[in-house]
Amino acid sequence: MIRSEAKTWLAVPAISINRRVALPVAVVVFALLTAVAGQVAVPLGVTPVPMTLQTLFVLLAGVLLGPVAGASSQLLYLALGVAGAPVFAMGGAGLPWIFGPTGGYLMAFPMAAALTGWIAGRDGKVLRTTAGFVAGTVVIFALGAAWLSAVTDLGAGALFAASVQPFLPGAVAKVAIGVVAARLVLSRMVRKRETKA
Repeated sequence: MIRSEAKTWLAVPAISINRRVALPVAVVVFALLTAVAGQVAVPLGVTPVPMTLQTLFVLLAGVLLGPVAGASSQLLYLALGVAGAPVFAMGGAGLPWIFGPTGGYLMAFPMAAALTGWIAGRDGKVLRTTAGFVAGTVVIFALGAAWLSAVTDLGAGALFAASVQPFLPGAVAKVAIGVVAARLVLSRMVRKRETKA
């Protein structure tokens, strides 16, 4: 009886600590995943902005962590880059990188993660999750194009060709992959909650 009570008493702080630690750790993990994905970069030649895997993890952060924690992971990512860590695409770092051609895309990451998480919710439903991913992608394209226009003075047609068009096939693929991945993870989380209930 005493041994059983001791086990129960010891288990309570462990559960409490895990809950307190899990979300901040997940925020750090998604910041690092975004950084690693930035190193998987392909220069396209037709635009000063390389194609990377970053947006997949930006949007997944919003869906899996929720809007606040998802945005926090991307703010942490940006803070690391501004502080000098080589986390931006192809090892870029420092504040000047934010003011370069890719700055609009980078600055859109926290907002995109928050919007994606807010729209998608946490139930893993396909339509909501897809809508969240699409909305987040639109935000990244919109701010990326607006900033690129400000730093390059490209006309509308050339701006679209440089800031959106080359990335559309990749964006569609990342939305599809992200929705499937998010649904798998969230449906497992829902099942766990139902089992505990």
